[in-house]
Parts: sequence; structure tokens; C-alpha cells
Amino acid sequence: MPTELPADLAGRAHRATDLLHAFMYFVPEAEKELTDVGLRPGRMGYFASRSAPMGPVSAGVTTATFYNFNPEIVARHIPRAWGLASIEDILAARLRIADRGLRRLLGDEAPQAPAVTELAELARAATVGLPTRGRPLYAGHAGLDWPDEPHLVLWHAVTLLREFRGDGHVAVLMVAGVTGLDALVTHTATGRGFTEQAAKTTRGWTDEQWAAAVEDLRARGLIDASGGLTEDGIDHRARIEQATDELDAHPWQTLGLDRTERLIELGKALSRRVVNAGALASDVFASR
Repeated sequence: MPTELPADLAGRAHRATDLLHAFMYFVPEAEKELTDVGLRPGRMGYFASRSAPMGPVSAGVTTATFYNFNPEIVARHIPRAWGLASIEDILAARLRIADRGLRRLLGDEAPQAPAVTELAELARAATVGLPTRGRPLYAGHAGLDWPDEPHLVLWHAVTLLREFRGDGHVAVLMVAGVTGLDALVTHTATGRGFTEQAAKTTRGWTDEQWAAAVEDLRARGLIDASGGLTEDGIDHRARIEQATDELDAHPWQTLGLDRTERLIELGKALSRRVVNAGALASDVFASR
């Protein structure tokens, strides 16, 4: 029988390491590498690079797996992207973004840094035996070859863990009857996610669509008059996060409590370095 782990462990592990994957969507290296292989500047690179591990999929598949994006913005770029650059070139560009970005943010010694090597080993160990059933975005990424250098092993492992959790989170949202836009609005209302403007811009929602979602959530008692979460809204999100953590338990059962706590310690330290090195623009995430 697996040892019972703290209920919040999966969420803490995710928050400690997620930025070590997600930085790649914000750094200047991303636009350069992805446009160099033929993609258009702007949001096309994000949609194409993240969905490329699933193959040349339709806009519908990308929207279904990304979940909180406006289908209209996805359809502007997918499947057009597949006619501009090959899947192989896009995947190679992703690795170059991770390589160049981490070397710049953590220093050229990153591939040999003891903390990077140790965290890479822990994160990779957490991915062993993860099931792909019901997790399409994770399954696509899990089918890719592992890179060789420790900093890229770390990036790939964190990517796998992120997409594994994300697929489970989508399943939880669907069971709870929460749309992608609902999830985005309530997350923004916590003051811990995107700023409202960044959420609209990056996910492709108009002011009118956002306002309509807020009004609906207010009518359901989840958002208050000031735009924050009500007590019911806080409880609603807590239940969703708890269910997501439960579906995300497998990696941390595999790794065990002590090694997961070490992963969290190392992940937090490296994530702070990435932030302090300027990986994120100041207007993307709320300050809380």
C-alpha cells in the first residue's frame, strides 16, 4: 500500500516547479527560435509549440486540451502553423528555447550545476510509470525522447509533470461544470494568477466575453460586487484544487515524501532565481 502523503503535497510540488517549464512562453528566445523555423510572430508560437507533441492536430484538439483559451484565437493559428513549420523543427526549437533560456537565467554553468542536476534526477524519477490514459496532452509529451543535458532533463521532466496535472485539472473542471473562461476568471479573482488584462490578452477573451462570465459567476454567488471571490467561490475553487491534487498524486507517491519535499525545496530556489533574472514581465501576474 502506498504511504499516505499530505493532502497539499501535489499542489506544493506543482507550484514549486511549474515556472521551470512555463518561463519558456515569456522569454524573448521563444519568439526568435519559433519564427526562425517559419512560424508567425505572436501567439502562433505558443499554440504550435505546446500542441506539437500531439502531432499536427486540429484547432479543436488544441482548444480541448488547453481548455481556457477562446477557440477563436486558437483557430487563427492552428492548423495554419503546421503548413509553415514541421513538427520536428518546432520540437527542436522548443529545446533550444529551454537551453538558451535556462543558460541565460541561471547562468552558463546551469547544465553542470549541482542543484539543477539533483532536481532533474528527482523530477525525472517522479515521472516513472505515469499513466497516459485519459491524458492526451501529457501522452503527447511523454512520447518524446528525453534530452541528455541535466538542465534540459529538468525542463522536460517538469513539462511532463505539468501536463499530467493539467489534463487531470481539465477533467475535474468538466465534472464540476466549470468552463475554461469560468476557471480563468475565478483564478484571476484570487489575486494569485494572471492580471485581468494579461488573462484576457493571452487567452483571447474580449472585454464583453469576460464581463458576461463575471456577471454569470456573480449570479451564481461565486464572485462578489468588487470582483473578488465570495466564501462560496473560495470553497468552490478549494474543492477543485483538492480534486486536482488527488488526480495528481501518482508522481509524488512514486517519489515519496522526503524526496518530494527536497524537490519542492530545490524547485522554489531555482524558480526564484528565474524570476529574479527577469523571466516574467511585471504586468503578467498579480503581485499577491
